[in-house]
Amino acid sequence: MCTKYLLSAILMLWLFSPASAQEKVEPKKAPQAYKPIRINVTEDGAYYLRILTWAQMWATLVENNPGTIGYDLAADNSSTNIGIRRARMMFYAQMGPRWLLLTHFGINNQTFNTGGYSGSTDGKKPQLYIHDLWTEFSIIPKKLHTGMGLHYWNGVSRSANASTLNFMTLDAPIFNWFTIEANDQFAREFGIYAKGQLNRLDYRLALNQPFQNGVNPYVQTARTTTGFNSNLAAKNAFTSTFAQAGYVKFMFKDIEKNLLPYEIGLCMDGQELFNIGAGFYNHPKSTYTLDPDAGGESLKLYNTTIFGLDLFYNHAVGKKGYIMNTYVLFQHMDYGKRYLRNVGVFNTSTAIGNAQQLGSAFADRSVMGAGNMQPTMGTGNILYGQFGLRFPTFENGSAFMPYVTGTYKSFEAIEEPSFQYDLGLNYFINKHNAKVTLQYGTRPVYKYDAFSATGISQNGLKGQFTLQTHFYL
Repeated sequence: MCTKYLLSAILMLWLFSPASAQEKVEPKKAPQAYKPIRINVTEDGAYYLRILTWAQMWATLVENNPGTIGYDLAADNSSTNIGIRRARMMFYAQMGPRWLLLTHFGINNQTFNTGGYSGSTDGKKPQLYIHDLWTEFSIIPKKLHTGMGLHYWNGVSRSANASTLNFMTLDAPIFNWFTIEANDQFAREFGIYAKGQLNRLDYRLALNQPFQNGVNPYVQTARTTTGFNSNLAAKNAFTSTFAQAGYVKFMFKDIEKNLLPYEIGLCMDGQELFNIGAGFYNHPKSTYTLDPDAGGESLKLYNTTIFGLDLFYNHAVGKKGYIMNTYVLFQHMDYGKRYLRNVGVFNTSTAIGNAQQLGSAFADRSVMGAGNMQPTMGTGNILYGQFGLRFPTFENGSAFMPYVTGTYKSFEAIEEPSFQYDLGLNYFINKHNAKVTLQYGTRPVYKYDAFSATGISQNGLKGQFTLQTHFYL
């Protein structure tokens, strides 16, 4: 317990120490302007190499789901964790006016007991792997570009194409990457895409071949619905299918660049951005249900179909230097009958206790798993919104920005809809290049309930404090 209290104290010191430091160290000298790392290969700059690197470190204090047990096999009500949320490098080469090559690699979610190499039982030596790798050709400059590879030109929404360099919030809500690590490679799939801008209309379209996930449905729990893309299953019941994706947005105010697919979460460079977008993702025969009580092996196949509608607004307010940022997303998801997927980001707790270990608390144990697991994707609807206000900068160029998010989820597999929220504070030392974020986030938890139509019912909200240091160049 002393360790958890100590970590809480450190989180608070981290939050407030920059505010006091700004008055002591050259208060009238703002940070130097950020200059991108760009190497010109030709004298005129038509051929060049751009390099980016960034890191996001997390420290968390988690109120665990009911029934979580620790390494001593006793109830563990809370847990602490320090590790790497993201560590990335990106290179892209513009080879003349028409050719572009992009490579993006790194690691994610390394903790003291998770994120290690394949087959490891701890968190050491994580695998460095490719996130993006594609080649692109300009057919009609600005209006029509086409490319192929492991790409991030996603459909559905702005947040499905989100950049991890400039979130307004601590992180993405995760359900925006609707098939993450199921049939894709960290929100990427192999495919062919087309993108461009027609005046104020920005579009991206893709035909992808999702990854085979290696799951054989005939060894799954009865009535389980799961993602797949396998042609190795028994009786050749499954074949590899292609997915279609697209997203369009209309830019009412300033025009955003689309050289790369990564959508800005918060712009602090004076642009007025007001966009409305809509998109889709469809993967035929990609999920299934297996019901052994319906005449033997009763197998049904379903399409994964996702639709999104969103609004993004980012603009300076008044004349004193405030910046307002808001984003709203409605996402309709259909993975098949009663599909539900639980996700726990940066989760180091792995086990739910049994009746002997938990005693009288056994009846309230979480249905969704240990630690900070929660229902994240499922057949149903999600309404998400975020709002933040960046305060005017200090003389040294730093600034504070409080924000709030809210998420309403209504899943077919859960009788009651849920609502959760996050409260956060950004401290920008030098815009997005150096910032510290502290967030308190909530999530719904559920327990078994024989009187509920779905067999589960809500059991309140649990919380989590997260401190992040974010740097990129």
